[in-house]
Order: sequence, then structure tokens, then C-alpha cells
Amino acid sequence: MNVDGLLVGQVALGALMNVAFAFVVGSALFERWLAVDGARVPNAPSHLAWQRARSSLIAAAFALVLADGGWLFYEAASISGAGLAGALPALPDVIGSTHVGHAWSVAFGGAALLLVSALLYGGGRLGQCFVGLAALICAAGMASLGHAADAGVVSLAYQTQIVHALFTAVWSGIVLAGAFVVLPALDTSITRGALIRLAERISSVSLLAFCVVVLTGVVEAGHGLHGDVGALRSSTWGHVLTLKLALVLLAVVLGGLNRTSVLPRLRRTASTVDAYTFKNMLHLEAFVMVGVFLVAAVLVQSPPP
Repeated sequence: MNVDGLLVGQVALGALMNVAFAFVVGSALFERWLAVDGARVPNAPSHLAWQRARSSLIAAAFALVLADGGWLFYEAASISGAGLAGALPALPDVIGSTHVGHAWSVAFGGAALLLVSALLYGGGRLGQCFVGLAALICAAGMASLGHAADAGVVSLAYQTQIVHALFTAVWSGIVLAGAFVVLPALDTSITRGALIRLAERISSVSLLAFCVVVLTGVVEAGHGLHGDVGALRSSTWGHVLTLKLALVLLAVVLGGLNRTSVLPRLRRTASTVDAYTFKNMLHLEAFVMVGVFLVAAVLVQSPPP
């Protein structure tokens, strides 16, 4: 794998696509949870957190659309061999005549639908269905951009990758949106009850999503390695995958500490110290998640063994 400016741009924008998609999914979940908790009422203590989740949903969807567009521009420059100067004329051929273009069209269509759904989202069941459908389409398109689609869109590898991408967005999105957007708005004593309820949801839903991510990740790794565990040591793809697994393990440790140690204390004491400890641990986990997405973007650009 030759490292050049185009590859760096593709990796950076690929990571941004993953982060933005995770923020969309996480923000949508928080918006729903807070709405059920009564936070949509203007005088509710957690109303600011609900507003921030709503704004984050729109901003992340917009960022996803831009990241998708920028990624295709770099991909067209790489495919055409003409550099960034020749990327624009090559776009029609890339979109219409290549697998990458077709896969990108699905991903971009899902991102555009996410943006429209976020702008029109009213909190009802219809709006939730549109956001969920758009997220599924987006996950299918992003899965098509990876190596799993090489076996065909009806293959187990590709279907597994869709589920993996969707539940990765659930797990990481809850962590990212919670750490950077929602929980910072719940830093007073009158919002402590809402923070504890959200912390419990974060813990339980993250655990469920993580279990699905592990199961689908094992299938993905087996497909990429073709049963040859030695490829982890002998290939660039294997080295990058090992780094990704190490970062995921670190995120699991941080999340596990929050779930088994910090959250029980927070339930018992509802103290400011325990609340800040939970949020700080979530921040650390969020930064690790960003690293996971960056490495995952490198993995997509690395040829499997």
C-alpha cells in the first residue's frame, strides 16, 4: 500500500464518514430517549440536552453528506490517475461505471435521506421510521464500499458487514454523542436524575450493540483472513486489523469500568464526583472510538491477504 496525499485524504474522509454516521445514530437515540423522558417541554431540566441532541442529529447528517461527497472526489482522483485536477471530469464515469460509484450512490442516498429526515424530524413514529430506514440504507452503502462486497451483495460476508456497520454506529454513536454533546448539558444537581437514567441506557444499549459487533466482527475477520490466522502477522491488512482490535479492546475496558464500577456508585450516591467520573470515562472511550474509526478507514484501503 503506497501512502500518498490521495490515500491520506481518502482515509481521513472515510474516518469522518464513519464518525458522522455514528453521531447521527447516537444523536437520534438520545433525542428519542430524552423526549420519552419529557425533555421536549421547554421548562424541563433536561431540555437543553434534548436541544443539543436534536441539533447534533442535523449537524452530523449534514457533515455526513459533505464527507461522502469529498470521499468520492478523492476516490475519482485515485481511479482516474489524474490527481485532484482530473477528479471532477472523471466523476460521471466513476459513478455510472464502477462498483465504487454504485456503492457510493447507495451510501450518499442514505446520507441525503438522513439529512432530510433530520430536518423534518418531528419525534413521531413516522419520523423514527424514516431515520431508521435512512440509517439502514447508509449502512448498506458503506458496507458496499468495503472488501465484504467483493463476494456479492447476497453473500453472508456482505450482509454481516451491514449489521456490523449499523451496530458499530449504535455503540460508538452513543459514546460519541453522549460524551461530546448530551451529557455535558446535564452537569447540574437538578439534571442528575436524567443523567443517571441516560447513563443506564448508555450502559445497557452499548453492551447489546457490542455483543453484536463482536459476533459480526469475528465473521468479518474470518472472511478477510480466509482462515489463515498467520496473515495477521504477515500482511499489512493483518497488522492494521490487530491495531483496530487493540483499540476496540481498550474501549471495552473503559466501558466495562464505567458499567461495573462507576455506574453502580453513581446510582447509590448521585454525587457530583461520580457523575463527573462517569462522563470523564465516557470521554476517554469516545476518543478511543475516533481512533478505531481512523484505523478502520485505513483497513478499508488496505488489500486483504
